[in-house]
Amino acid sequence: MQILDGQLVSRNIKDSLKLDVAALVAEGRKIPHLAAVLVGNNGASETYVAAKVKACSEIGFKSTLLRVEDSVTENKLLSLIQDLNNDPDVNGILVQLPLPKHISDEKVILAIDPAKDVDGFHPVNAGKLVLGSPGFVSATPHGIMLLLEYYKVETIGKAAAVVGRSNIVGRPMSILLSANNSHGNSTVTLCHSHTRNLKEICLGSDIIVAALGKPGFVKADMVKEGAVIIDVGITRVPDAGKKSGFALRGDVDFAAVSPKCSFITPVPGGVGPMTIAALMKNTFAACVNQN
Repeated sequence: MQILDGQLVSRNIKDSLKLDVAALVAEGRKIPHLAAVLVGNNGASETYVAAKVKACSEIGFKSTLLRVEDSVTENKLLSLIQDLNNDPDVNGILVQLPLPKHISDEKVILAIDPAKDVDGFHPVNAGKLVLGSPGFVSATPHGIMLLLEYYKVETIGKAAAVVGRSNIVGRPMSILLSANNSHGNSTVTLCHSHTRNLKEICLGSDIIVAALGKPGFVKADMVKEGAVIIDVGITRVPDAGKKSGFALRGDVDFAAVSPKCSFITPVPGGVGPMTIAALMKNTFAACVNQN
């Protein structure tokens, strides 16, 4: 069993981007600028945005964090996004989800210029993914594919089960794994809450991507020997033994499943760092595309 070390691969990607930024500076060109919008003070969102801003600093990107009260009106938030769309100095825009209930996620995503949609959520970029056209791929699936490529995990001709059908992870992941290229060409089953015989489907799969937000859902009896396991889940669960009072758990029962695997991602330290690395790659690409 080999750990798919997202921390290691993310660091390599950021080091490479750092050299790319230095080259832009040497040429007198503009460096990438990521604008992050944080609505309210959700603890998890604060942590995620802080990690993204820190990554920008490490690489040499410019970043702007725009904090907005959770009482902000939808129209005012949409106006802020339009200002960022029109700002030629801003290359990438991300609005940290989830948003307050009175604001439509869909309207906010639609408001972002697809050329600056480095999260890859806009329907234009989602459509390009389906068509196999160049565009921004949702950061978590993009990061997973970069991780598989780094470790030379074979996907061609493999059976893959993606458990979870969100527009952010599950659906784009199924498209990437089935795409007609050297890093795809898997036969993919996209599973969800109404899937029958889920255990049997997983047992017949060479690759399992667990992205449903249920800690420890994938058990050892659902995994065949030699399978590749990608655990996207990360949930806080009470743990009296921790100073913080909680522990982070993935969607896979790591202790029981890992001995059966050829490759597996840990939680934390697997998919999470790769999501940020992919976001940075998208931001760099946005900058290059706009100049």
